[in-house]
Amino acid sequence: MSRTVAEIMDRTPKTVLPQDTVETVVHRMHEHQLPGLPVVDAEGLLVGIVTESDLLLYDEQDDIDPPPHLEIMGGIIYLGSVKHWEERVRKSIAGTAGDLMTASPVTASPEMTAHEAGRLIAAHKHNRLPVVDAAGALVGVVTRVDVLEALLEDR
Repeated sequence: MSRTVAEIMDRTPKTVLPQDTVETVVHRMHEHQLPGLPVVDAEGLLVGIVTESDLLLYDEQDDIDPPPHLEIMGGIIYLGSVKHWEERVRKSIAGTAGDLMTASPVTASPEMTAHEAGRLIAAHKHNRLPVVDAAGALVGVVTRVDVLEALLEDR
């Protein structure tokens, strides 16, 4: 029988607050050798996640060109989606974890099976997922390795 996420998750994940500086985020990730950190508010509710990818975008301040566009009659017509570009610009000028984070990240629930969590991790190409309860409070983090170990032990 497949174990639940509650049985395999880290119940004491390292976190940051939205108002923590980018430097604090980098220090905490480096100190604990983590590729990402959940961002929680003062009540412990998950509000986002900051990953190494977010930090790489933050470091691209001088290398953000607008997407292909045409300038016609004083206006700009973009030849594709500007959403990705806008996100890169926003993250490049971030000063806090709240500015840098990805809001509303993919999450797991404690009741999920390890197999279900594995499918979610694979589908979204993540290495780890925050685990939240029904109220949205962060109760843990489950990693790809946690899931793989549980699946191997269940065989």
